[in-house]
Amino acid sequence: MSSSQILAGFHAVIARMRHAPDSIREIYIEASRKDRRMQSLVEQAEKNKIRIHPVPVQRLDGLAKGVKHQGVVALADHKQLAVNIDDVLDVIEGPAHLLILDSVTDPHNLGACLRTADAAGVHAVIAPKDKAVGLNATVQRVACGAADTVPYIMVTNLARVMRQLKERDVWLIGTDDEASGTFHDVDATRSIAWVMGAEGEGMRRLTRETCDELVRIPMLGSVESLNVSVASAVCLFETVRQRQVK
Repeated sequence: MSSSQILAGFHAVIARMRHAPDSIREIYIEASRKDRRMQSLVEQAEKNKIRIHPVPVQRLDGLAKGVKHQGVVALADHKQLAVNIDDVLDVIEGPAHLLILDSVTDPHNLGACLRTADAAGVHAVIAPKDKAVGLNATVQRVACGAADTVPYIMVTNLARVMRQLKERDVWLIGTDDEASGTFHDVDATRSIAWVMGAEGEGMRRLTRETCDELVRIPMLGSVESLNVSVASAVCLFETVRQRQVK
């Protein structure tokens, strides 16, 4: 069981059935739920020949370990979309669009970042193995299936991987509240990686120094900074805007 993971909630389970049904070992559902949404999930599981176990809600609470499950919990094998960044860069067409998250430990933030990354067509999200959250059940639920479509690559040495990206002509753009230029000044039509730090602490020193360019998001109100998932969305969709215009 050490290689298995828990998927909780309709979005996470349905997305996995859509993209990798063979990785799901079995699905547990709330026995008392007979609504259309649950019936649709059961029908999809039966088509994929996945075992269904109707159980009391207390059993689901125990399996989900505090994560909101909506009456659905699946036991699945871990699914690795990419082992390293070269696996990603070697197969994409056109300029790269990457997101680097430094020291993001909140699973809700990571889940939201993955969901935004999927919507913005990001090729991969990169994070350090230390001081970062992995793809746990909360991340899977908040990501609404994006954890199964966007490679999340955790690396031992983030600065070294950033230097490798430079060697492959990927421009590294860090976000910093004190930067002179804004994200509007960035040429996002080339291969780029947006680099985001954790809310409050920001990027670590070495990560910051390894960036090619630092920019800020103009803040016109009283708050000093944005949540990392919101800041990521602002920058990632600037890339989308520029590339669509081009």
